[in-house]
Amino acid sequence: MAAAQNGDRVKVHYTGKLNDGTVFDTSRQGDPIEFAIGSQMVIAGFENAVLGMEPGDSKSFTVASAEAYGEHDPRLVQDVPRSELPPELEPQPGMRLTATGRDGREIGLVVTEVNDAAVRLDANHPLAGEDLTFEIQLVEIAA
Repeated sequence: MAAAQNGDRVKVHYTGKLNDGTVFDTSRQGDPIEFAIGSQMVIAGFENAVLGMEPGDSKSFTVASAEAYGEHDPRLVQDVPRSELPPELEPQPGMRLTATGRDGREIGLVVTEVNDAAVRLDANHPLAGEDLTFEIQLVEIAA
């Protein structure tokens, strides 16, 4: 059997967990994810773990936050006056919002705090600052 190598198109089942054991994502209830190794469709640590695996192989590994979604950057957390938000918006902690950056790209935001005067918005990836543990199984190499 051939081992997965750079450029191969692979199908992988996975379960991703945080350090406290919380599952943040899994493919186990559906189809495996499919990606080309080296295409940067998934985080680098995930791609690297698949290299050398053969169909049917399983493994568990941890990707440090710096090599996953980066460290949490406090510069990406901002208090916005409520008067700058649409009047019909009733922000709640945990709510996801989208803003348009100066370059025209959409920016994902999470409401982290709300008071009468302002709303605290966090533009970090929700998994920033987290080490991620994955359990994976290589289902198929579609080379």
